[in-house]
Amino acid sequence: MTDLYAVMGNPIAHSLSPRIHGWFAQQTGQDLRYEARLVALDDFADAVVAFREEGGRGLNITVPFKQEAWKLATTRSPRAQRAGAVNTLVIGADGALYGDTTDGVGLLRDLTHNLGLDLAGMDILLLGAGGAVRGVLEPLLAQEPHRLLIANRTAERATSLAADYRTLGAVEGCGFDGLAGQGFDLVINGTAAGLQDEVPAIPGTVLKKGGCGYDMMYGTEPTAFVRWCRELGAGQTADGLGMLVEQAAESFFLWRGVRPGTAPVIARLRGDGV
Repeated sequence: MTDLYAVMGNPIAHSLSPRIHGWFAQQTGQDLRYEARLVALDDFADAVVAFREEGGRGLNITVPFKQEAWKLATTRSPRAQRAGAVNTLVIGADGALYGDTTDGVGLLRDLTHNLGLDLAGMDILLLGAGGAVRGVLEPLLAQEPHRLLIANRTAERATSLAADYRTLGAVEGCGFDGLAGQGFDLVINGTAAGLQDEVPAIPGTVLKKGGCGYDMMYGTEPTAFVRWCRELGAGQTADGLGMLVEQAAESFFLWRGVRPGTAPVIARLRGDGV
C-alpha cells in the first residue's frame, strides 16, 4: 500500500515540497504519495487528526503552524524541544506524534557539505530573531564557531534569544545599530526583508572581504541580500534553496530510514528556474 505524507501550511500553493519528496521517492525506490494541504488558520489540530485517520505516516509543517505542531507533538527531539517549533511530524503505528525540526540540520548541511565551509573558529553573524533563526542556532553552535552574534532590529529580542542558547556556545545578541566596526566571516540573513526585495539596515562593513553571505530565502533571481553581499566583495554567496532541499532530506530520512541524495534535486530545481 502506498504510504501517505503531506506538507501543511497557509499559504501552501507555492510549496516545492511535493516535487522534492516525489523526486526523493523515485531516487530511493520508496512507495509513497506526498501532497500539499492548505489548512485553515484555526483548523490545524483537526487537520492533523483527520490526516492521521486517513492513514497518513508523516507531515511537514510550514508557516504559520510550527509552534502549534510543537504543542501537538506527543514527544519531541531535544533540538525541537529547545527550538519551540516543529517542522516534521512522524506518525507512529499507535498514532503518537513525534515532533522534530530539520531546518537547522538543513542549513548546516548546505553550508558544510554543499558550500564546503568549515564553521569551526569562524565569526558568524545571524540576522533576525524569529523562528527561522531560533531553529538553526543549536546546530550552528555545535560547530564551535569563534563567536556567533545574533543581530535584530529590536535588540531585546536578539539578546533574549542569545541568553536561551548561551549554555551551548559563544553566542551574543545586539541591535543592528551595534554592528558598527564589526566584521564576520559568514553573514546569514534570517529576516523577512527579502519579501520586500530589501536588505536589513546593517552596515556594509559586517562582511569581511572574501567572506560568505547566505540568505535563508530563495527565488528565481538572486535575492536582494545575495546581490548586496556580492557588491561588498563576498567570496561566496548562496540562497536558501539548498537548505530547503537538505531539511526535506532529513525529514525523509526520519520517515523512511533512507537518506536521499540532494545534489541532483537541487540541480533539477535550479534547472527548472527555481
